[in-house]
Amino acid sequence: MNPVPTSEPMRSRWSPSVFDATHELGDDQVTRLLQAAQWAPSAGNAQPWRYLVAPRGSRAHQVLVAHLSRGNSGWVPRASVVLLAVAVTEPDAKKPRDPAYAVHDLGQASAHLTLQAHAMGLAAHQFSGFDHDAVAAELGLPEHARLLAGIAVGVRGDPGEVSERDAERDSRERTRRPLAETAFGDAWGTPWPGLTES
Repeated sequence: MNPVPTSEPMRSRWSPSVFDATHELGDDQVTRLLQAAQWAPSAGNAQPWRYLVAPRGSRAHQVLVAHLSRGNSGWVPRASVVLLAVAVTEPDAKKPRDPAYAVHDLGQASAHLTLQAHAMGLAAHQFSGFDHDAVAAELGLPEHARLLAGIAVGVRGDPGEVSERDAERDSRERTRRPLAETAFGDAWGTPWPGLTES
């Protein structure tokens, strides 16, 4: 649980690395996650996010698993589904915009999705350790679609069923950079003076 008094579901949300490899999500549950992302705010209502849905055992899942980094290859495949988060960066000819907005908005949509997962009693863990170019090519993404991250979703599993390294991730103390190093006031690097102690 977070040590600061934020509201639920932010307060108790975290990113576990031990998933139940037998758990399956129903299509209605996955749809609910995608609906949470669907209604996230976006610049000019452009909604520049897309998700490739990769349930465990699907072709998309097999493609991803083949290209996971060593550090993610033990825990990601156990999740019930992985949602591959894509920012559509091609500017609209009528309303050209900075592609950075697409990346920003995808982040908001993914945050909504992960909070919805937590509200549904599920766990979500975002990750970037995989060969993005290889996965994008094998799944047919166009040039203007930028694959940025994966979101593993499922229910927590038994730490005794995974490697010691993966089990250890779930017991690490959660820390964050102090707010004084994040929130600045009148000049870059000068802490905002309104910060209060947590």
